[in-house]
Amino acid sequence: MVRLTVLGSGSSGNCAVVSTGRTTVLIDAGLSAKQICLRMESAGYSLAQLDGILLTHEHQDHTGGLEVLSGQCNLSLFATPLTQETLLGSLKFRGAPSWKIMNTGSAFDFQDLRIECFAVPHDAVDPVGFIIADEESRLGVLSDVGFVTNLIKDRLRASDSLFIEANYDTQLLEADTKRPWATKQRISSRHGHLSNDQAAELLEEIAHPDLHHVVLGHLSDDCNDPDRVVKRMQESLHRVGVKDTRVICAERRQPTQTIEVAKKRQTIALSSTQLGHQQLALF
Repeated sequence: MVRLTVLGSGSSGNCAVVSTGRTTVLIDAGLSAKQICLRMESAGYSLAQLDGILLTHEHQDHTGGLEVLSGQCNLSLFATPLTQETLLGSLKFRGAPSWKIMNTGSAFDFQDLRIECFAVPHDAVDPVGFIIADEESRLGVLSDVGFVTNLIKDRLRASDSLFIEANYDTQLLEADTKRPWATKQRISSRHGHLSNDQAAELLEEIAHPDLHHVVLGHLSDDCNDPDRVVKRMQESLHRVGVKDTRVICAERRQPTQTIEVAKKRQTIALSSTQLGHQQLALF
């Protein structure tokens, strides 16, 4: 079973743990290396368990801990060719990471995980989202993205749980006095970030009765509100008849509770008489 623990998500840094009984990887490393270690430990993980880091893109709030982490442990670092090239030119790695190059749109196996990266629109060199799956569960990951493409919908549609961006409430962003107009334009552009409404519309299109969790990330401190965004997502889910999905907001300053990506299958014990009736019913 795939499990997700968001260590922190917001404009100041993004990092999450995806684990199975055999494999532990990070999605991005935008917190400081110290905070990543501390928050992993508080969530029940250790740096020694870490097998690799999957990078969505090269921005500082997703890669800020890489320089120090690279000198502390032997990591497989998964990136697209353009993201790798950009990071090699901008960061001073303390150790030589074991680079694993991902081809956008292709799937690959890493230990007991099947991972696919897919293209997303954002103002980075080659940003991607992820599908991370094992034999029991499938997690869809959508980080920084300006608008939802048909490709994104197609890739995320069959997910058991989702970790998706819901960066801002449109009304709160418009009313914000701290951000200049140009910054607001960048945030709401087609290569910026997803609004609550955009994330809710995505959910309406891809939700299904077995969708277990929706974890919302990258919430703006000033231009969003956890209660407001959860209510918005629940309304969209209920509109399409999906009522059992749990919606939670990832924390910025501390780890969010660990979730199991898929619902546990219930095993029903049958008596020998019941088994006999079932077998007869087959003929």
